[in-house]
Amino acid sequence: MTTPNPKEQTRTTPTTATVSPTKPKKKTKAAKERSVVARPKTRLTRKPIKHAAAVRKGSKTAKILDLLKRPAGASLKEIIKATGWQPHSVRGFLSGTVSKKMGARVESFKRDDERAYRISS
Repeated sequence: MTTPNPKEQTRTTPTTATVSPTKPKKKTKAAKERSVVARPKTRLTRKPIKHAAAVRKGSKTAKILDLLKRPAGASLKEIIKATGWQPHSVRGFLSGTVSKKMGARVESFKRDDERAYRISS
């Protein structure tokens, strides 16, 4: 059995050219201004409002809109029962389709210790 030589342990083997990490180039003030101007303003613009009349009769969307148009609105449980959807699907539909795509203003409130929704004028 041989014992390791301490000189061999400290010896480093020659390596090929080491690549030093390059620093990212800093943007000039003009380049920063151009990048800000070139971005589309998607969040600030709204799509044209689609009316609820364009919904097919008898569809789940039509059922939900009829429930939401009532003066008392509709509870989350009522909408779930009418559609067969899960709660997170109903909330996503109200937020995405009714509010954003259709442009209707959905009001959320508590009624008898449960969440209820209605379309406000």
